[in-house]
Amino acid sequence: MTRKAQPMLSQNGQYALDQYIQVLQQVEDLSPVTIRNYVSDLRLFIAWCEGFWSERQADRFFTPRMIAPSLLIRYREYLQTTLGLKPSTVNRTLMSLKRYFAWTRKTQLVQFDPASPIKFVPKEVSPPRHLSDEEEDALVAAVNATGSLRDQVIITLLLHRGLCAQELCSLTRQQIHLGKRNGTLRIVGKRKKVREVPLNTTARSILNQYLGTLSTESQYLFPSEKTHRALTGRALGHLVTKYATQAQVADLSPHDLRHRFGYRMAEVVPLHRLAQIMGHDSLDTTMLYIRGTKQDLQQDVEKIAWI
Repeated sequence: MTRKAQPMLSQNGQYALDQYIQVLQQVEDLSPVTIRNYVSDLRLFIAWCEGFWSERQADRFFTPRMIAPSLLIRYREYLQTTLGLKPSTVNRTLMSLKRYFAWTRKTQLVQFDPASPIKFVPKEVSPPRHLSDEEEDALVAAVNATGSLRDQVIITLLLHRGLCAQELCSLTRQQIHLGKRNGTLRIVGKRKKVREVPLNTTARSILNQYLGTLSTESQYLFPSEKTHRALTGRALGHLVTKYATQAQVADLSPHDLRHRFGYRMAEVVPLHRLAQIMGHDSLDTTMLYIRGTKQDLQQDVEKIAWI
């Protein structure tokens, strides 16, 4: 794939760019790729500025002092609407420009940094992966057919308790309480926050079977088969991928199984209770589980179609 020709700059614009290139190469401890990205972002901005002024028959050439926040806002809109760039790409460009203008202010090339008040573009929050009923059935069938009892318990707890990978991997026997009609897990989450969460009949039943096979010398509920220490997050990811591959379920991670639990629970319990169960500090996080998927939204709008 051929590279696009670099945009032509005025003599002033090229001088400003060369000046910054020298700084990046001699002063900053940056990789060649990072320098290339910074330079490319600044070059495109300078070219856009000079083209913008030329279209309005303004006799201007680029210098840092010519840039106002309003012009940077116009450029941000250009990146978003005219070029249709993703928020992450727009924000990377803005970060490059913020870095440049912070340098111009530090070296007193400008008296005011025009980029400092410019806000980044909010990133669109996509709903988590929505595992279907058929995919869950296939995954459970795969682990039941070929997996050990330990692996079956792991998949069951991810689906029926919605634990984070670290929460599951660090579980010990002492964190489990199983009664005749109820059961709880004592979870130590982020920032050592402790919460007790209930276990349903499915989880209690398979845990009862598994605890009877677990060595009394084992500190962790799911010791690594190789090291006998706590199962690592990486090993857990490999385990889920293994059975997902057997079930022909693509791109599945342990966190996707936590999301499956969240989606299913959101259908039957109030959000404030789900937040408590999942250990969310904010209902904004829990709200993700009631956002419609693309398929859900398509089905909703089809309900008012005339044909």
